[in-house]
Amino acid sequence: MNPNTDFIPFARPSYSAEEEEAVVSVIRSGWVTTGAVTAEFEKKVAEAAGVKYSLAVNSATSGLHLALDASGIKAGDYVITSPYTFTATAEVIRYLDAHPLFADIEPETYNISTDRIEELLNRKAAAGSLPSDAAIKAIIPVHVGGELCRRPAILEMAGQKGLAVIEDGAHLQPEPLLTDSESILVYSFYATKCIATGEGGMIITNNAAAADRMRTMRFHGIDREAWDRYRKPGKRAWEYDIIAPGYKYNLPDTASAIGLVQLHKADWMRKKRVEIAALYNESFSGYNFLKTPSFSGGSSRHLYILRIDSDRLTIDRDRMIDELTERGIGTSVHYKPLHLMTYYRNKYGLKPEDFPESLKKYETSFSLPIYPDLTESEISRIIDAVLQIGKKYWRTKQA
Repeated sequence: MNPNTDFIPFARPSYSAEEEEAVVSVIRSGWVTTGAVTAEFEKKVAEAAGVKYSLAVNSATSGLHLALDASGIKAGDYVITSPYTFTATAEVIRYLDAHPLFADIEPETYNISTDRIEELLNRKAAAGSLPSDAAIKAIIPVHVGGELCRRPAILEMAGQKGLAVIEDGAHLQPEPLLTDSESILVYSFYATKCIATGEGGMIITNNAAAADRMRTMRFHGIDREAWDRYRKPGKRAWEYDIIAPGYKYNLPDTASAIGLVQLHKADWMRKKRVEIAALYNESFSGYNFLKTPSFSGGSSRHLYILRIDSDRLTIDRDRMIDELTERGIGTSVHYKPLHLMTYYRNKYGLKPEDFPESLKKYETSFSLPIYPDLTESEISRIIDAVLQIGKKYWRTKQA
C-alpha cells in the first residue's frame, strides 16, 4: 500500500456535532443511565416502525435473547435459523439450552430459503442429528444486508405450525414492517449499522404479553425500572420487587441521545447508501468476473456484497481481499457460515457441504464500504481498485 494513500475503512459511523451535543446534554443533565432520553428514543422508534411497543436494549444480541425467552423457548427446543449470519443469531438459542436448526439460504439472495424451512418443518431433511420427537418452536429469519427475507411465506408457515417468529433485523432501519403480524423484530445499533449508537439495539412488536415480559427481563426482573423509581421524589421510592431472574440489558441515555439524532438522519443516510450502491452496480455490471447484487425497493442497502466468478479469475476471494487491502481499501466478509465454525460443526456434526448455497456464497463474496460519509474520490478509488485487480487476473475477456 502506498504510505501516502489514506486507508479507507470498511465502516465508519456518520457522526457530526449534533451527536456530540446530544451526549453532552445528557451528561450535563445529571442522569446518564436509562431514563427520559431512552424513553423518548423508544417512542420515536415505535412511531417510525408503526408498532405499539419498542424496547431499548444494550445490543441486538440481548434483544434476540429476550425475544426467545418471551416466546417461551425452553431447553431442548429447536429454533430454525440461517447458517448465513453472525453468531449472535444462533448463540442466543444456546443461551436457553435450545438448539439452532439451520436452513440453507436461497440461490437468489443471502436470505434463508423458505423451501428449506418447509423441508425442516415437514421433517424431510436436516443436517446433523435431529431427533424424531424434536420440538421445533420458532423461526429466526435474518434480513441479510438489509434485504428483506420472504416474510409473508415464513409468517404463514409459522402460523400453520404455531411457531413464534423472531426477526433478526440487525441490518434494517426503523420503518413500518410488522403491520401484518405480532412477530418480534430486533434492530442493531452497533457502530457499523444503519443507526449507530456505538452499542445498542431495539426490540419492536405488537405483542403486549411479549413486550411486558421483555420489559421486565431486560433489567434484572425488577418490577420497576430505576427511572420510574427516582424521577419523582416520594416515600419509599427505593422499594422494588424481583418477579423473575432477569438480565442487565438496558440502554443508557448517553447512547439513546446519539440514537435520536441518528434516527432523524436515517432516511438521508439510506439515500446516500442507495446512491453509492447504484454507482457500484453501474461500474461493475459490465464485467463478467463480477456478480453485482440486486436490491428490492425496501432494502436498507446496509451492505454491498459483491461476488467474484471464480471460473473467470485466476485468484480466489481471499486473494482479492488481500490485494484490495494492499491498495488501501477496507473490506469485510458477510458471512463465514456458522456450520463452518468449530463450535457448531462439532456440536451438531455438520459438514461444509451440508449447506451448499451458504458455502458457495461465502467462498466468492466480500463486502465493500457503503457508508454515507464516503467521498466521491473514495468511491472512485474503491471502484478503480476492484476493476484493476479483476482485470489483472481476468482469465478471459470473452463474455
